[in-house]
Amino acid sequence: MRKTRVMPNHLDKTSRRSLLRFLLASPLLFTPRPVAAFERLLAAAGENEPTAQEAREIIKAATEAIDVFDFEFVAERNLSPAHYTYLSMGVQHEVTLRANRTAFDDFQLRPRRLVGSIRDLDTSTQILGTKMSSPIILAPASSQKAFHPEGELAVARAAKRKDHLQIFSTGSSTPIEEVVAARGAPIWFQLYTADISTFTRMQLREAEEAGCPAVVLTVDVTATIFDQNRDRIRRFRREDNAECQTCHQSSMVQDAIDAAHAVGFDLERRLDNLMILDWDNVDRIRDATPMKLLLKGILTREDARLCVEHGVDGIVVSNHGGRAEDSGLSAIEALPEIVEEVGGRIPILIDSGFRRGTDFFKALALGADAVCIGRPYLWGLASFGQEGVEAVLDILRSELEIVMKGLGTPNLASITPAYVRRKCSACGQSG
Repeated sequence: MRKTRVMPNHLDKTSRRSLLRFLLASPLLFTPRPVAAFERLLAAAGENEPTAQEAREIIKAATEAIDVFDFEFVAERNLSPAHYTYLSMGVQHEVTLRANRTAFDDFQLRPRRLVGSIRDLDTSTQILGTKMSSPIILAPASSQKAFHPEGELAVARAAKRKDHLQIFSTGSSTPIEEVVAARGAPIWFQLYTADISTFTRMQLREAEEAGCPAVVLTVDVTATIFDQNRDRIRRFRREDNAECQTCHQSSMVQDAIDAAHAVGFDLERRLDNLMILDWDNVDRIRDATPMKLLLKGILTREDARLCVEHGVDGIVVSNHGGRAEDSGLSAIEALPEIVEEVGGRIPILIDSGFRRGTDFFKALALGADAVCIGRPYLWGLASFGQEGVEAVLDILRSELEIVMKGLGTPNLASITPAYVRRKCSACGQSG
């Protein structure tokens, strides 16, 4: 039985929230502020060929979309260069960002025919006590008001209408109680935290009071992500304008860092080091809350084994969409060894690069229990608000159902490794 540690009762809800907002004045202390789309502009400079956006007709309504990429082009048009670049960027050479998409081509599907039971298709599932009508989950994403004035509330209302699980981000631009109310059902809580036990317990208590049944601890972000982007961001950062005042969080932390630098103290490095966690932190979080605990950012069998040994309830296979490191290892490539290591003992979710129904099917066939999406629903949000998010969910759900029917799988339990094979990297043939 888990032990639940009690918060000091002299910290009321308002006080806790005020302190949390101060400590997380920007998502994860130093989430890069939106930057100009300089690489995109440089790449296009002097070119006479039409860009991808010019080649594809820009839709004028969410109902006109053929696939989720239609929303990407609208989002690029609607957002400032700074906000769009923040949404689309990876780190370093963006090798991982690209690998998340190209790696799907290495996996082929094996259709079965004459399966009459697909007439009664069922995409429902249950993970850690949460019932879902679809294995497609809305991944946590911070600062959603950067992409639409209604931000997380528009997403929550879309998730409610389309009945999808939503994971709330620590860096949300909307209070968790408002998001829960808009969703009308329990949501999961994604946790960025520091190596400060009191601070972590305050964050957990906030999620518990909001009724979250599960906490998703992100473990793939350390100081490295900020080091990789810091010079790039400082060089191309634009001044905030009136439009940005609704989405950027307080600059109190940055002001404190600047003041410390003025007197020769590297507060930024000290805070960066506090973001580096270890398995002792995982154990303390597990013991401090009755919520189910998942670790997000696992990419190797060794860490998957440790997750099981430390009593973690679930894994999210993720490389942070190419925003945390540039190893070149895609999430879908990492999935099989993790599934093999876990052996069905705990559920496995996956994110990073999922855009089509075939992508979802491949992950499910390789052993994932559910798939999380991030950028696609943010494209929809930036394009048409709640209606855009709903349309993205409709498209992806419809694509998955079409693939399930085409492959002869009437339900998620029937999607097994027998339906997928990997091409030989040397000869290009199936192996």
